[in-house]
Amino acid sequence: MGKKNVTFADIARYTNFSKTTISRYFNNPDSLTLENQEKIAEALVALDYKENKVARILANGKTEFVGIIIPNLYLHYYSQMLNQILSTYETYGYKFLVFVGNSKKDVEKKYIQELLAYKIEGMIILSHTIPSEELASYNIPIVTIEREDQHTCSVNTDNYMGAVQATSLLCKNECDVLIHINSHVSPQVPAYGRIQGFLDICKERRMAHELILSEFGHSYQDTFECIQEIFRTLEEKYAGKRKGVFMANDTHANMLLNLIVRKYGRLPDDYRLIGFDDSPISSQAIIPTSTVGQQIDKIAREAMELLVMQMNERKKRRPVPLKEPVHKVVTPVLVRRETTS
Repeated sequence: MGKKNVTFADIARYTNFSKTTISRYFNNPDSLTLENQEKIAEALVALDYKENKVARILANGKTEFVGIIIPNLYLHYYSQMLNQILSTYETYGYKFLVFVGNSKKDVEKKYIQELLAYKIEGMIILSHTIPSEELASYNIPIVTIEREDQHTCSVNTDNYMGAVQATSLLCKNECDVLIHINSHVSPQVPAYGRIQGFLDICKERRMAHELILSEFGHSYQDTFECIQEIFRTLEEKYAGKRKGVFMANDTHANMLLNLIVRKYGRLPDDYRLIGFDDSPISSQAIIPTSTVGQQIDKIAREAMELLVMQMNERKKRRPVPLKEPVHKVVTPVLVRRETTS
């Protein structure tokens, strides 16, 4: 026969406390003295108590689940960020339900409704399709990462500083022309700082430059074909010139690097290349690639810390909501490797 499960009534008899006091220990421990908390904790060990998670969820409605919506997994930045967020379980004890939106607004709305049906306690949003004002209307703790964030708490990289670092490094490489390749980014999105920083440094240094904005599609193959076409354009338009190329992320930088190496068997002297993110692909590329490190691990920790702060406030008897969203900015770190001298 199986061992009998220990109940609140068993713990109450063992400690001479009421069942109400035992319930408060699990749901609102701060309402008890430290001495009484220690007595109950010792009783749990002595009785070999195993918590019934389902019963606790039914009792207080707290699932300890957090929802995550990301745009895709083929960009190494998102897969690395997801990995770092999931690793915070050891620190905070929250579990995660993850959906990949693929830039489809109607699909992401369905995902959010699904998450809310699971009684999640908060959300981390990296996708760009749903405006922050609409996200805020769900009345649940939310932290966004690297997207428009006027109405939500957020954690972002200082993209402008990162672009200044990347463009300045290419200037030091004595390039004849600087090129920044990016998507059509709204000025309300933090990543627009990469475009603005590039343009400002080129203007300040009076460097010949070109900004190439393109639609890269929603799959690895679509993106590769787009970068392949851009590479052909660079080869024709800037033949014989040293080209300093600043890519919007490390995945795109790796695609361009592969195309260059396939054609020349090496990185020729008339190319200098830098990416953005410092995801693992940059250091493990066929030629280790210079990049702007976003400190992805730090962003993930800051995002969970900010979300947990909001979720804990919700659990108080008299919660005090934030008067305005909190926005945290993480400083980027320039990483020099072999694609810049």
